[in-house]
Amino acid sequence: MDKLSITGGRRLEGEVTVSGAKNAALPILCASLLSSDTIALSNVPALNDIGTTLRLLGQMGVRAERGNDGTVSLSAAQVSSLEAPYELVKTMRASILVLGPLVARFGEARVSLPGGCAIGQRPVDQHIKGLAALGADIRIEHGFVIAKAKRLKGASIRTDMVTVTGTENLMMAAVLAEGQTVLENAAREPEISDLAELLIKMGARIQGHGTDRIVIDGVDTLHGASHRVVADRIEAGTFLCAVGATGGEIMLRHAAPDTMGALLDKLQEAGLQIECGTDWIRCAMRQRPKAVGIRTREYPGFPTDMQAQLMALNCIADGTAVMVENIFENRFMHVQELGRMGARIDIDGHTAVVTGIDSLSGATVMATDLRASASLVIAGLAAKGDTTVERIYHLDRGYERMEQKLCAIGADIRRVRAQEAA
Repeated sequence: MDKLSITGGRRLEGEVTVSGAKNAALPILCASLLSSDTIALSNVPALNDIGTTLRLLGQMGVRAERGNDGTVSLSAAQVSSLEAPYELVKTMRASILVLGPLVARFGEARVSLPGGCAIGQRPVDQHIKGLAALGADIRIEHGFVIAKAKRLKGASIRTDMVTVTGTENLMMAAVLAEGQTVLENAAREPEISDLAELLIKMGARIQGHGTDRIVIDGVDTLHGASHRVVADRIEAGTFLCAVGATGGEIMLRHAAPDTMGALLDKLQEAGLQIECGTDWIRCAMRQRPKAVGIRTREYPGFPTDMQAQLMALNCIADGTAVMVENIFENRFMHVQELGRMGARIDIDGHTAVVTGIDSLSGATVMATDLRASASLVIAGLAAKGDTTVERIYHLDRGYERMEQKLCAIGADIRRVRAQEAA
């Protein structure tokens, strides 16, 4: 397995181009199943999860052409399989997002249950409940969700919990349903709004996206469209945390600061000087960070996907921070690895109390999930000495060329290929 080798203590200076958002691109790719016309996408990040989704769609008969410039062209004119097999779904839970589009357009789907997840259980019962409300006949058989419907019919659906992928799946199902669908308690994430904007370009009739009540009037068919994937607010936030930990000044280009309010507020509280334009963020850190406490919440609250990165910053901050994780039950697995670098962190259930120290010490650490990987990279950049981050295949799922981008702004970081390590 590849590793990252980091020598800490370098200030970060320069410009970073923010990639397209993985969490927007994945449902958008699946939305190609809703039309027989071509969907032309740009700003699609080059990530392992994107490759997995394209393999899944290709196995179903979707023709995909992927350029080197972040473009992807998809045609689902000749879908030959309505099944998402376990071999692909087990590597990426977002594969469940083909369920709604398949049932909506073809009246049938057979999608493997995703199973567990390293950061906690993320059940798909709300997806199933919502599709059943739209008239689908659903059963669980041999580890698969099997759904059938001659044509889905609009309904009023209130999910028991706020679910991002659930909202996306039900929204995609409802755009081809007969009549009106109202999604109550809908997730409000910017990635959902980005999916809705593509669907509207395809001819869908959607109102209220970005709020907790989305109204969809079903149409008979959708057509082709072109769309640029929204900027990745989590990647942008990760680079801001890195500068907060190391000191320096960077400019983020092609960012979406209007989607990052809660995070930017906390980073300013930590001492970062931040200036924003429509699609750029300039930040500078010229002092030791101040400890900042957070409680993760659904959007527009503080994102769970930034908890680990901010924790790395708090490890070397002045003071003590109380960090409460309200979204996933197992999302403190990076704490043990940060402890190997000298961090002082006490865990009590869903609460982490982080007492800042003057500096971390480089060590060999192991990534346990995507955002934990990013926190360990930030810690390594700020630490004294050398750090090796192992199992970075997690990192490659959600960050495009991270080590190259960091090198370009002054970090001493390189990828050690598996063959080289051997």
